[in-house]
Amino acid sequence: MQQEQYIDKNMPSLISDLKELIRQPSVSAKNLGLEECAMLVVQIMIKSGIHAEILRLGQDIPPAVYGEVRSKKNPNKTILFYNHYDVQPEEPLELWRDPPFSGKVRGNKIYGRGSADDKGELVTRIKAVEAFLKTDGDVPCNIKFLIEGEEEVGSMHVEEYLKRYQRKLSCDGIIWEFGYVDEKDRPIISLGMKGLLYVELSVQESVRDAHSSLAVLIENPAWRMVEALKTLRDKNGKILIKDWYKEVDAFTREELGVIAQEPFDEKSFKKEYGVTRFVGNKKGIDIRKAVVGDPTCNIAGFSSGWEGPGAKTVLPSKATVKIDFRLVPKMDPLKQLSRLKRHLKEKGFADVQVHMIHGEAASRTAISDPFVKIVKKAADESFGTSVVSVSSAGTGPMYSFSKVLKAPCISVGSTYVYARIHSPNEFARIDLLRKTTKCMCKIIRRFSS
Repeated sequence: MQQEQYIDKNMPSLISDLKELIRQPSVSAKNLGLEECAMLVVQIMIKSGIHAEILRLGQDIPPAVYGEVRSKKNPNKTILFYNHYDVQPEEPLELWRDPPFSGKVRGNKIYGRGSADDKGELVTRIKAVEAFLKTDGDVPCNIKFLIEGEEEVGSMHVEEYLKRYQRKLSCDGIIWEFGYVDEKDRPIISLGMKGLLYVELSVQESVRDAHSSLAVLIENPAWRMVEALKTLRDKNGKILIKDWYKEVDAFTREELGVIAQEPFDEKSFKKEYGVTRFVGNKKGIDIRKAVVGDPTCNIAGFSSGWEGPGAKTVLPSKATVKIDFRLVPKMDPLKQLSRLKRHLKEKGFADVQVHMIHGEAASRTAISDPFVKIVKKAADESFGTSVVSVSSAGTGPMYSFSKVLKAPCISVGSTYVYARIHSPNEFARIDLLRKTTKCMCKIIRRFSS
């Protein structure tokens, strides 16, 4: 196809645009460079022939970017690409081989924060549309883009964007913002995402820090917090909060069949992360079932007392813990929050304060949806073979898209599974960027027919 030839010939342009995006810091957690990056995305899209504009909700809310190309030959079918231009903070800086916003190219890899998550993915979609426009002067169906700037801090306003601009964003199918490629270079086509309940627990025992000799008299809030945390889950990862799993459905026979075929290289995974065993000593299909369908209770951070170098004999006045609970379909974040609060009170920890930071429901596209077959065939043609996964282990606002736009969402992309996203020395593989751009062309072509 002409588009694939165009992509091969114009890979230097793809790499150049990605380097330009990486070099523009856009850290949502610090409110750094978001406006500038949104404008840069608009410029890159316009240069590729895509109509692009800034969408806004308010002065203090990061802008979203909307892109659109209307098809002359098939104006009745629309595919939407969802991406984000914001990135994770770059710290710890000392662990980066090159500056985190350098876009350094080494062999087959482009390094830098956002190279994979999510600027590399975004560029593949833009360049796929460009390939049609430059070779045919048209696209096989209507193409739309929604690119937000808050994904890395929980997409707090994406549902508001979807509702306000619902008519503008209406579509028949959605390609999600990322997709993993496994150790054997097979794209993982994910049909869903887990939900999330992110909370902060805190205990205040005294009005100020004290000398640690007073630990015989004053309760240490860190110990109090540890005792509370031990009531939340057992050593095998099962959450002990009453009714936590009440709404959860068992996997269907069809889903279990797909899960059984999902690849998971235990040796490679353990080597990559330097671990010798999995939670609950999971093996075989239980590993796969857990990744796509088990709720979790994870301590994301614990803060109390002296955390600097050397010794300080202090009895802290306060202990704070951040916990993320991964949720599965039919789990309501607010209902789970209520169950958490009730649990702590019933277990004698009414003094533990609970503050909800973020919540998202889980979402899954049915295996039988025709969109699944379209994406699978395109990925098989581009990569040789692909793998369908019932759900990603991660979280994103997929539920909001499905609820508001009423269209199936599927995740497929170019991110190598060990690309160090959210870590120092994040990278994107150039060969996978090339294959994924071609894959996007095939998806658009198949979707249109």
